[in-house]
Amino acid sequence: MVERVTATPAALELIQQLQAEHGSIMFHQSGGCCDNSAANCYLPTDLTIGPYDIKLGEVGGVPFYIGKLQYDYWKHTQLILDVIDGHGGTFSLEGATGKAFHTRSRLFTDAEWAQIADQVAHDLA
Repeated sequence: MVERVTATPAALELIQQLQAEHGSIMFHQSGGCCDNSAANCYLPTDLTIGPYDIKLGEVGGVPFYIGKLQYDYWKHTQLILDVIDGHGGTFSLEGATGKAFHTRSRLFTDAEWAQIADQVAHDLA
């Protein structure tokens, strides 16, 4: 099965650092409010996942969610979690590290889309 979300080695390294410091963490891809369109990293107790959030998968063993409406726009792309120098969103756990999570994307190939189309339809139903 094609992964709908992946992470670069730099992102996986920062995830490990945050897990060592905080324990369990999770990601939610922001829809543009407050902290731009960034993947924000939270403690599981800091954000309630609701019926309109979709779990795209896991990166580094950490769950990664996105809002249903935003996912409808991005459903044809694989999200790639990366890290850049700078300060992330004020709500995201990496904010004090001098690094920020950054979401990149690429379009799925036709063959990849064929593998995930049913799951996407189910998630957006």
